[in-house]
Amino acid sequence: MKIIIVGCGKVGKATIESLIKEKHNIVAIDHNPKVIEMVTNTYDVMAVCGLATSLEILQEAGVSQADLFIAVTQNDEVNMLACFLAHSLGAKNTIARVRERNYNDDGLRFISKQLGISVALNPERLTAESVFNRLQLPTSVDVDTFAGKKIQLLETVLREESKIVGLTLAQIRQKCSVPFVVCAVKRGKQVHIPTGPFVLQEGDRVAFMVKGTDTNKFLRAIGLVQKQTRDIIILGASTIGYYLAKTLADNNYNVKIIEKDATRCAEISETLPSSISIIHGDGSDHELLLEEGLKTTDALIALTGRDEDNIVIALYAQNHKIPKVVAKVNDSHKYAIVEKLGLPTPVNAQKIVADIVRRYARALNNTLGSSIETMYTLMDGSAEALEFVVLFDSKLIGNKLKDLQLKPNFIIAGIIRGKETIIPTGEDALQIGDRVIVIATGRHLMVLEDILR
Repeated sequence: MKIIIVGCGKVGKATIESLIKEKHNIVAIDHNPKVIEMVTNTYDVMAVCGLATSLEILQEAGVSQADLFIAVTQNDEVNMLACFLAHSLGAKNTIARVRERNYNDDGLRFISKQLGISVALNPERLTAESVFNRLQLPTSVDVDTFAGKKIQLLETVLREESKIVGLTLAQIRQKCSVPFVVCAVKRGKQVHIPTGPFVLQEGDRVAFMVKGTDTNKFLRAIGLVQKQTRDIIILGASTIGYYLAKTLADNNYNVKIIEKDATRCAEISETLPSSISIIHGDGSDHELLLEEGLKTTDALIALTGRDEDNIVIALYAQNHKIPKVVAKVNDSHKYAIVEKLGLPTPVNAQKIVADIVRRYARALNNTLGSSIETMYTLMDGSAEALEFVVLFDSKLIGNKLKDLQLKPNFIIAGIIRGKETIIPTGEDALQIGDRVIVIATGRHLMVLEDILR
């Protein structure tokens, strides 16, 4: 597909990197000549320097032939206007980054409809939702949900004390009465789709698929559950911090925000619920953290503007045995450092947006008997979890899973059938309208039928 990306900042670059892997024809637009030079030197893309609200620039980029137009500059109004112009000039689909929190859901839907915007994305809000999902399950490294949380994908690193270290998957199934699927295991740099004889080891990064209603029971059964998270410290009153604090307060969590900018403290204190404590101070000051209850808190979320500060603070909190620690790391090149330090997977707004855009682009490119509803990357980008809808002409309908001839590195990990949630066995078969979750390693899956030999 031809895709035009406007704005080559952090979100734009992450989106370009993600879509290049999908072999799309990409044109980048940015008003800064130095940024355009960097993009053309780094990526195999065409680039145009100029304002995305200029008809001449849009025409030079070939907007009338664009299958997807994505505007992710720092300015909401520029993004929306650029999408409106692109849609008017013939772009088939448009995505706008809209960060302003004063746009409520209803208002944003109305504006998007009027301007021809297919999807409006708020990276900060999406990131806050991702952190909130992690906090629901204190022991999991990462949590992704499918079909309105009917099925959850839990990704965790096994420690020495874990009850399942040294056991085969078959042995774990005998000990655990809760249905589950081990979707993938990352050991070192290699990702496995494991079978029954596979033995789990300390340090393995393991992805489990379970029913949403069984999650806590499952974690207790394999010895990974901790006490429920209630008291939370957030470092940094950023936009992500605002969304996260509000969501937590609305769900009756005890929230404390530490922010070193006095003006920002005053601003957010006027918009957040009074139940949230806002402390003016430097969150990198370990004495302040101890004074504010670090040793007794259930979770610490580091959302300052510096990756290095977030990593150091997260390490400090982890050394104090804080049950849940989350750090925002914008630079994906630091992920390897974070993993070696033993920290949980960091949260990254750019990656979240790039995953959503890639899923949308892949769904647009889809022409066979199924469509992608949801897509997540896991195992630090080495694998994908995709949710498809099975359409009437799919080749998989009616065949037991054990009889399907699947290509290597694919596994069917979950099925949602109406109100029923199924953790599948070999005896299950797909039906029309099923939502099916597939785990893929080392391959980009475009359509459900691609899993067949």
